[in-house]
Amino acid sequence: MSAGYQILLQVILTVIAANSYPLLSISMWFAVMLPVLIVVANTLPIFQMKDMPTFQLRICAHGHRCLKAFIISLPICIVIELCIGWFLGSTELLHWLVSIAICVVVEAILFWNGMISVYASSVQLGIRHRAVGIMLGLVPIANIVMLIRILKITGNEIRFEQEKYKLEEGRKDAFLCRTRYPILFVHGVFFRDNHYLNYWGRIPKTLQKNGAEVYYGEHPSALSIADSAQILADRIAAIVRNTGCEKINIIAHSKGGLDCRYAMHNLDVAKYVASLTTVNTPHRGCLFADHLLKKVPQRIQTKIATTYNNTLKQLGDPNPDFMTAVQDLTSAHCTQFDADTPQPENVFCQSVGSLLKRRSKGSFPFNLFYRYVRQFDGANDGLVGADSFEWGERYQLLTTMDKRGISHMDIIDLTRENLPEFDVREFYVRLVSDLKQRGY
Repeated sequence: MSAGYQILLQVILTVIAANSYPLLSISMWFAVMLPVLIVVANTLPIFQMKDMPTFQLRICAHGHRCLKAFIISLPICIVIELCIGWFLGSTELLHWLVSIAICVVVEAILFWNGMISVYASSVQLGIRHRAVGIMLGLVPIANIVMLIRILKITGNEIRFEQEKYKLEEGRKDAFLCRTRYPILFVHGVFFRDNHYLNYWGRIPKTLQKNGAEVYYGEHPSALSIADSAQILADRIAAIVRNTGCEKINIIAHSKGGLDCRYAMHNLDVAKYVASLTTVNTPHRGCLFADHLLKKVPQRIQTKIATTYNNTLKQLGDPNPDFMTAVQDLTSAHCTQFDADTPQPENVFCQSVGSLLKRRSKGSFPFNLFYRYVRQFDGANDGLVGADSFEWGERYQLLTTMDKRGISHMDIIDLTRENLPEFDVREFYVRLVSDLKQRGY
């Protein structure tokens, strides 16, 4: 059964159940049928979606169709209830109120079935739309507008993921990302590799579906470049030793790119590296970081650093050092670092950068500093100026034609947001596929 026919059937069942009071007054047989109609109307979608690639997407599509059936059936039920009230007249007010109560309960069950399903499963709704949906839930008209917005977002998500699934299924035997050497992902500052909340979003899993072998840096969230590099050097040596892969391809984001450059130049790691791709790395630092260190009082800096370090220790980070990590990202420090750390020989090095266009279009809270960074560093990704990105033999600067652009965190899919003009997962498939074609 197609989605359109399934929703139509769902609407018909809902309308019959919601306005069944006149039938109940004729025969109690309909009292037995009422709960059956409600159950079928509320479970029909989940059994009609075997083509959905994941259970999570099935739940999202189930909720989306329930909400669509709700928004179609609601005005129909209102008209029918008005007709019932006119037919019964003022002498049968109690019976009409009972009929309205049944209608409200049936529609409420369908609504909450759909809303809970999309809230629990949708990736693209995000925190903002969920919060606004809750706040506007009891505001007439505004709640309908928000419901339509939720339907649009979840509908686009379902279609996008279905197309993505078809694309992956069609090329799964091509092994586009089966590179000669495995991929090592290296995160940036103030984050850690986490199995449950992957720093790189949906990217690693997509690469693995296309044949890639993936590892992670597994280093602490905030250390100096030198200390992070030492941990990464040990990690790289262990991967090479344990797998016999000889070399690795590194994809490093933000400060992670500087950590890897240091490791290759100062810790004899270059012999284990086939390629290094830096993503939105501040190779020449951030003037905004310099400004903050100058303007923020020392006591506040100390308080922030102490709070961060103590909190991360409680979460398992062995020895975080907030202030040292920040100081290593200043313009003066990174400019000198860039001059003292040339590109290693026999390693293919390239860089990627991206531009956010408007603060209001970026994902909260990673868009908060966009305007301030713009004052000091010009065009930027919300944190790092575009002039700092370029390094190596090949450089790509990414943005979109729309008003949004691509932020510092969009480029690693941290927020899992499907941007209209930039498919981040497909970008990394092309990136790694290019490494494969180059023999790495």
